[in-house]
Amino acid sequence: MDWYVLARWLHVIGACVLLGTGSGIAFFMVMAHRTGEARLVAHVASTVVVADFLFTASAVLVQPITGMWLAALLGWPLTTPWLLASFALYLFTGALWLPVVRMQLRMRDLARQAAAGGAPLPSEYHRLYRRWFAFGVPAFAAVLAIVWLMLARPPLW
Repeated sequence: MDWYVLARWLHVIGACVLLGTGSGIAFFMVMAHRTGEARLVAHVASTVVVADFLFTASAVLVQPITGMWLAALLGWPLTTPWLLASFALYLFTGALWLPVVRMQLRMRDLARQAAAGGAPLPSEYHRLYRRWFAFGVPAFAAVLAIVWLMLARPPLW
């Protein structure tokens, strides 16, 4: 078996899952939010939370393992500048993603409560949504930057 091909394939699949799930979650949450309908937001947010735990979390675990495996197979020191930049962006993304997951759980709960009571989405939901969006944009941009670093492997310094 060619371990390099397997490691690279797993790493690329993990990156695709991160990008695909991240963009899909963002799209569906934004579209549901735009309706202003508590019942719809509650349903979509519930699905988003499940998708984040199933897909994003598994890819988050796979990426560093396969990345370090690839580096070892290719003989790249982990102190290679583009790898260090990737690690820093990965930690930055994680520092934004963990609060986003908590926000999604709370937004889901608030939307469920509003839907059950026939009420509009509360101000706390709207505040959380703005924070969720503000955290999501730089996190997604950082993932795009990591993919670029992975492909370009530029000499940074």
